[in-house]
Amino acid sequence: MKARNKSNKDLRLLADELVEAGLKKGADEIEVTIYDGREFEVVVRQQKIENLIEADSKYCSVQIFKDKRKACFRTSDLGWPTLYSLVEKAIIRADQTQPDELAGLPQAARYKVDELSLNLFDPSLVELKPEEKINLAKETEKIGLADRRITNSFGASFLTNKIKTILVSSNGFSGEYCQTYASLSLGLQAGRGNQLVEDYWFSSARHIKDLSSPEEIARKTVHRTVRQLNPRKIKTQTVPVIFEPMMTSWLLAFLFHCVSGQAVYQKATFLADRMGEKVGNERLRVIDDGLMPGKLGSRPFDAEGVPAQTTSVIEAGILKNFLCNTYAGRKLGLASTGNAEANGIGPNNFYIERGQTPPEEIISSTRKGLLLTRTIGHGLNPVTGDISRGAFGLWIEDGQLAFPVSEIAISGNLNEILNSVDIVGSDLDFYSQICGPTIKVAEMTVAGL
Repeated sequence: MKARNKSNKDLRLLADELVEAGLKKGADEIEVTIYDGREFEVVVRQQKIENLIEADSKYCSVQIFKDKRKACFRTSDLGWPTLYSLVEKAIIRADQTQPDELAGLPQAARYKVDELSLNLFDPSLVELKPEEKINLAKETEKIGLADRRITNSFGASFLTNKIKTILVSSNGFSGEYCQTYASLSLGLQAGRGNQLVEDYWFSSARHIKDLSSPEEIARKTVHRTVRQLNPRKIKTQTVPVIFEPMMTSWLLAFLFHCVSGQAVYQKATFLADRMGEKVGNERLRVIDDGLMPGKLGSRPFDAEGVPAQTTSVIEAGILKNFLCNTYAGRKLGLASTGNAEANGIGPNNFYIERGQTPPEEIISSTRKGLLLTRTIGHGLNPVTGDISRGAFGLWIEDGQLAFPVSEIAISGNLNEILNSVDIVGSDLDFYSQICGPTIKVAEMTVAGL
């Protein structure tokens, strides 16, 4: 076959030809993924451009299976001679790996998800001029710095991405989709001397109309920063802990790892043998959903060509499903849930279903406790579910935010935390692939003096 250029119109044909070539060279199965993206990022600090990136990127990822042995490669050189040579080498390399009876591609699905129904692409975002993107970052920082309580800026950034994904497999699957992404963020500092505090805020979306304005980002960042001024120390005690949405997302990221099929078949999670058991409060519902129009974790198919779906992970506190790619599913005797990523298993839109209570009412319902705003460090053990991390927050007295607290740590167990969720808030915002509303946990240990 003759060499091809790398124009967009040829990428699908290139993937088709690679699959054909792999089979002719002796592969039993072959999967080809081609990514074609364009990225723009500007970082502004003190109203000056600190970093500016505008670049195209294309790369090809190939998996080959022969006699239940696997080999793979990834390259940014999309010239036909290079790709053909790498396919040949991968087939030879596969002979040197250990066979695995469960290895191989999934069966081709009998249905496809309509890409257009997911609303993943925003033409107006692509049409934004570089100077407009730079001005968005500058305006965000300018508004934040105008507050007299702010003493420094860590910079504002604006990022856009346009990606086309093409996937062709020897099992008969052939598909592609385009997506856009934008993010606007700001980091600020307040205080002086040894009383410095800092924080940030951001907004991310597939469509420019869904992105928070510079005014909203700046206002939120200022609020999050200055509320930490003049912190106090507290004594170690066991109290209710309210997780802000970002903290709920952090907790959910840990939960996602614990329900990942890979961790389950490796027995590297405390939930490995808990399918069908009660693992949380009955008011708790956790979902993974790749079919939500316009959301950041939505896609018509995963990295293996398995159609996106909606999977109930925890329902009324009961563990209903693990999240699997094809290999993990085979290890566990389960079907893939459409969660395959290039390097394993990843979330689609993984979230706690919103409740009915506004966050203000959750705070007012708490006589004494902690509003958790940020954590630092590690201290997560998926085998036991134990959690221990440094933390920041706001102390609650008589249903009111009383003062910020510092030099504290929180500890508990994920299983106990899920069972102790008293209230689920109504403030669910899909600002990332993993997200949740405000939640109130009946009690956790807050370590201080």
